[in-house]
Formats: sequence, structure tokens, C-alpha cells
Amino acid sequence: MSVSKEDVSYVADLARLNPSEAEKEQLQKDMNKILEYIDLLNQVDTDDVQPLEHVTELTAPLRKDLAKTPLDHELALKNAPDADTDYFRVPKVIE
Repeated sequence: MSVSKEDVSYVADLARLNPSEAEKEQLQKDMNKILEYIDLLNQVDTDDVQPLEHVTELTAPLRKDLAKTPLDHELALKNAPDADTDYFRVPKVIE
């Protein structure tokens, strides 16, 4: 598969770009190089390769996801700088 100038024009139109003819030629070359690289990657045998969860090793250990009892409503409001009977009061940000 290769990219034609018409394909480049179509994609540029979708992106609302107006490249010059020289830019279209360069884009065509770049897109074709990308497709050639994808073809090269498709030739690699990945049958025995396990899928990755993360590209790099995680350095920070993750905590276990355990269900706990929620924080008591009164206890949460106790530390609020300004609270109503049931809600946190915050400064008005929208006029």
C-alpha cells in the first residue's frame, strides 16, 4: 500500500490544512516511509511474545484495592476550614 498525492490532499483537507505542492510531496514521502516501517514491523514474529502491561518497570508499589468503610460524614466536616451542617463551604468562583 502506498499513499498518493490525492490521499495527502484528502487528509490535509480533513485536517483543514492547505499545504503547498512541495509540502504535499514531502508529506507523501513521509507517509510512505511510515507505511514501509509498519510493513517491516508486521514481518516480526511475535507469537511467543507476552503482551506488556507497562513499558517500563513500575518503581512505586501499588496498594491493594481493598474495600474499606467510608469516612464518617461528621468526621470529614470536622477538619473543614468552613462548613455548613452538611456541606463544605468553598469560596465562590463563578459570578
